[in-house]
Amino acid sequence: MNRYMTLNQLGDGTYGSVVLGQNIDTGEKVAIKRMKRKYYSWDEAMNLREVKSLKKLNHANLIKLREVIRENDTLYFVFEYMKENLYQLMRSQSKFFPEQSIRNILYQILQGLAFMHRHGFFHRDMKPENLLCCGPELVKIADFGLARETRSRPPYTDYVSTRWYRAPEVLLHSINYSTPIDLWAVGCIMAELYTFRPLFPGTSEIDQIFKICSVLGTPDKKEWFEGYQLASAMSFKFPQFKRLALNTVVPNASRDGIHLMELLLSWNPIRRPSAQSALRQPYFQVGQIRLSQDVGEVSYAKIGQQKRQPVQLMKSQISLLQSNNNKQLKYEKQWETLANKPIGNKEKTWYDNDADVMVLSKKKLSAKQHYLSVARYVTGRASNFQAAENENMSKSMRNDTFPSVSKVSYGQGDKNKNSKRHGKNEWTSKYLE
Repeated sequence: MNRYMTLNQLGDGTYGSVVLGQNIDTGEKVAIKRMKRKYYSWDEAMNLREVKSLKKLNHANLIKLREVIRENDTLYFVFEYMKENLYQLMRSQSKFFPEQSIRNILYQILQGLAFMHRHGFFHRDMKPENLLCCGPELVKIADFGLARETRSRPPYTDYVSTRWYRAPEVLLHSINYSTPIDLWAVGCIMAELYTFRPLFPGTSEIDQIFKICSVLGTPDKKEWFEGYQLASAMSFKFPQFKRLALNTVVPNASRDGIHLMELLLSWNPIRRPSAQSALRQPYFQVGQIRLSQDVGEVSYAKIGQQKRQPVQLMKSQISLLQSNNNKQLKYEKQWETLANKPIGNKEKTWYDNDADVMVLSKKKLSAKQHYLSVARYVTGRASNFQAAENENMSKSMRNDTFPSVSKVSYGQGDKNKNSKRHGKNEWTSKYLE
């Protein structure tokens, strides 16, 4: 540790504390995590899950471990330094994020998760505090202390992840969960990016299920029979609620954004999309061009894979692509104008109110390939969007729009601090036998 000098404290957790350090030789800033437990051999240190996973995972959206140091039986992890975490970034904002920024953040999170899952690991503790960033342009997944290999055999511990982002199967003490628990957490984080408020701020495990039911409705026994088996094993009865429309809970999200959230927040983990499948959802398919079947279906993503064609045919295809590109830009501007219209009816969102949207939706070209091929969003690079935020967003977006959910504000200190809910004991005894 002689090569580093400590600048200031960054955070303190259950298993270790993190300080901002600087390499004396190069001047490079790093984040140094000091483990509280003593390690008396290198083998013991190298068997840590965090070390095992970070040694195998190298991706632009996963935090990079620079080196591991053991000195006087104390273990230090030296990581690349990131300015802040996603929770701190949300707290520092005076206005809501534009959807383009949220899309960029989620894209990077899902890219990192897809890489993790593809290489046999799942995170188990996804939350805004574990997503490090340098503004919305660069996001990296961090804190792999609870990461597990997908090939490892259950049972797993039933206490994983912070409660607000914990999947229902884990809340019901399942020991056979897998990668879908990470996707549930992404759905919760996605809603929070739109509203700057946690979607399910439960004060206990039972209260957490109560809050989930109050928004998503009581799960259907036919849809998730395993969930009812888990609930029965712990003598728990699901509270009876009707499902709320997510666009009333997250009113500033687009139709494609609501659809993606609904998929990620499926009760049954089998119905949740994988990280790779989520990236193919219409929410991320922007800025692409696809020609219809009758004109040869030439796309940017496949143009390099096609067979060599006559010059005359290639020229006609290029001109056709350019004309369609101009139309696409025209429709995007019209969509942007409609999106920024003030909302007249608080019960409905702009895409429910405006009849012109139905006309535009038919003209708007759909995308075929994964939008990464167009490089509109490039991992680790700032996006080029210039769309302004909606200045006329109603104040109701900042308030709770569904019953039985206590108000939680980022300005009220530690978000993990439990506060006693009024009347909590009344319904707790009702749903527990």
